[in-house]
Amino acid sequence: MAWILVVFAGLFEVAMALCLKASKNFSEWLPSAGFLVFAVTSFGLLSFALRSLDVGTAYAVWVGIGAVGTATLGMVLMGDQVSAVKIGALACIIVGVIGLNLAGGSH
Repeated sequence: MAWILVVFAGLFEVAMALCLKASKNFSEWLPSAGFLVFAVTSFGLLSFALRSLDVGTAYAVWVGIGAVGTATLGMVLMGDQVSAVKIGALACIIVGVIGLNLAGGSH
């Protein structure tokens, strides 16, 4: 159950980052409000998950989902530059997160 919370927390982190971009430096009220809601939800879910998971591994998974998800959606939806190096770096993040999980990440 705790890992499901981490995954959802990571997805809310992606939504938070996309809202941050859309808020145009907090000048647009709806994406700014979305940023706040998604941030609180993401941190809250992560906090609950940390009751039974190692902080380092859970945080790495959360950040990894956020980084890979945000970078991917930035390239697909927002016109961010796509390159082989960028895709390779994202693959390295995924491999690193999987490695941390294989090393053991719960009490």
